[in-house]
Amino acid sequence: MENAPYSLGGVVDALLGSYEKYPAICKIGVNSQPNRDTVIEILKKLQIVMFPGYFGTTKPKSTTIAYYIGSILEEVDYHLRKQIGKALQHGGVSADEARTRAGRLTEQFMARLPHVREYLDTDVEAAFDGDPAAYSMDEIILCYPGLYAIMVSRIAHELFLLGVPLIPRIMTEHAHTITGVDIHPGATIGKYFFIDHGTGIVIGETTEIGDRVKIYQGVTLGAMSTRGGQSLHHAKRHPTVENDVTIYSGASILGGATVIGEGVVVGSNAFITQSIPSQTKVSVKNPELQMKTSGRETPEKQEFAQEEFWDYQI
Repeated sequence: MENAPYSLGGVVDALLGSYEKYPAICKIGVNSQPNRDTVIEILKKLQIVMFPGYFGTTKPKSTTIAYYIGSILEEVDYHLRKQIGKALQHGGVSADEARTRAGRLTEQFMARLPHVREYLDTDVEAAFDGDPAAYSMDEIILCYPGLYAIMVSRIAHELFLLGVPLIPRIMTEHAHTITGVDIHPGATIGKYFFIDHGTGIVIGETTEIGDRVKIYQGVTLGAMSTRGGQSLHHAKRHPTVENDVTIYSGASILGGATVIGEGVVVGSNAFITQSIPSQTKVSVKNPELQMKTSGRETPEKQEFAQEEFWDYQI
């Protein structure tokens, strides 16, 4: 069958028909929905507030810092009220009630910013102390994708706790897009959290993480199964990770009943669906390295050396 001749008008007409046929993915004429670009701009302004002097085009001085931060927060307050109001309307709240609630929620969120910054200070410290490749805290703040993902997660988590719909997820998915770190805004994360390298990390909604936890690239803190769909919405689906845990690259820890005890070290590529007692080291059983030299039929075999004893092997 030959394609019909191209016509811009024909494409427009076909798309208009598609908008009527598939209205679930069309928001023409709808003003009660947060604007993704505006939410990202709010994040950029909050990043300046969290790390003054590091971001933005203006370098604040000690004599003008109060005015500088105040003016940024005034912009955040104005735009965030509008976006929260739209998010609430999108969820079915009337326009008048949405405006009132948005104002109250914005004020509560703004009051939590010093708390967020307190936790971020510990995160920068954990990254510097935990990464010998870091030459300064400035390098961590300016360059590390893991820290950016944590910052966004902490900001979004405060909005999530306040019951603000949609906006927290827009924030964390923006961070996911640019860092490769996927942290649901519902995840609870303690102080001194360090993500090394960052790419490919997934932390699910009901995950609970204690203090001084360090995780490497490719780690998943996920659910056992999501086949139950929306019936699992309020269930504890993701693991609990207690204080002073280290999780190496490629490990997957799954299930809401799974508790990783204090001081546990989880080796690379471990697949864990059961609780691990405190002060335990877990590894996959030693893999076997096979080497084949050109011209030889039988590959040589060499086992990886194991430098220390691991209590659990899986």
